[in-house]
Amino acid sequence: MACAVLLAVVAYAVVRGLTGQDGSVCTVRATGSAAAREPSEYSLKPEQAANAATIAAVASRRGLPEAAVTTALATAMQESHLRNVPHGDRDSVGLFQQRPSQGWGTAAQIQDPVYSAGRFYDHLVKVPGYERLPVTVAAQRVQRSGYPRAYARHEKNAALLTAALTGHAAAALNCTTGTRDRDRPGEPRQVRERLVREFGRDVLAEGSGTVHTRSAAGGPSAGAPHAPGAGAGPAAHARAARTVSVPAHDRRAGWELAHWAVANAEALRIDRISYDGRVWQADRASEGWRRAGAPGAGFEAKGGTAPGGPVDLLPAAGH
Repeated sequence: MACAVLLAVVAYAVVRGLTGQDGSVCTVRATGSAAAREPSEYSLKPEQAANAATIAAVASRRGLPEAAVTTALATAMQESHLRNVPHGDRDSVGLFQQRPSQGWGTAAQIQDPVYSAGRFYDHLVKVPGYERLPVTVAAQRVQRSGYPRAYARHEKNAALLTAALTGHAAAALNCTTGTRDRDRPGEPRQVRERLVREFGRDVLAEGSGTVHTRSAAGGPSAGAPHAPGAGAGPAAHARAARTVSVPAHDRRAGWELAHWAVANAEALRIDRISYDGRVWQADRASEGWRRAGAPGAGFEAKGGTAPGGPVDLLPAAGH
């Protein structure tokens, strides 16, 4: 009897994890005029959202258009459901199910999402006029799949996700991180390393992307880090010292970074993200992106409020 109960509990936990019922889910919604024309949303797990964000970041690093991102996302949705799988047909592995035997790289390389996305784009940009081709045609020119029309079914969701991850749509992607590992701290160093690896070193230009201290009022402190007792309590200074402030050269670039951060919030243990007058908080993620200054937003929400200003990321301190 005890064994049967245990098996039932395990099965229940597995189902909750697979269906997102543990509260860990990401949702992207159409915004603005797109939402008015055709209300739409697409849900996926944080692991999938993080892989999608990597695919978009690699395209951004290369200066590729939205059409390239949409094609890549639709391809990965079809090939792996945006999961970095270690198996597939014959020797296929990874997000795009690329094959070592066909010259895509070693199995270890292909299972690096940054590498595999880069290799996909290497081939895509060689397709004449790929930006004007239907997504399924462009994808098939790269993949040479036995099911050439399969990519078309993912075009709508891929375009919706592309709009968020390229910053075209503001506050369009939200992720809830569930209840797992809430006591585990996040590391500002790991956030910076991931940003550089996916977007390139230019993402940390102008001296940002390092830890910046912010004053209690939310503005950048002048010169050296804020000294203890200079207008804010120890807890506020501790949070400010952990904040990673990443420059955004315009509003679209800012939302690109902000959505990348929310997609990676679970993996990188990011507690708060603020940009463009809005704030996302892990412990209130069910509310999505809230206006800065809203009750409970905290002082971190007051930074990164100006379009073109920095995107402020606060990793979890742990307990």
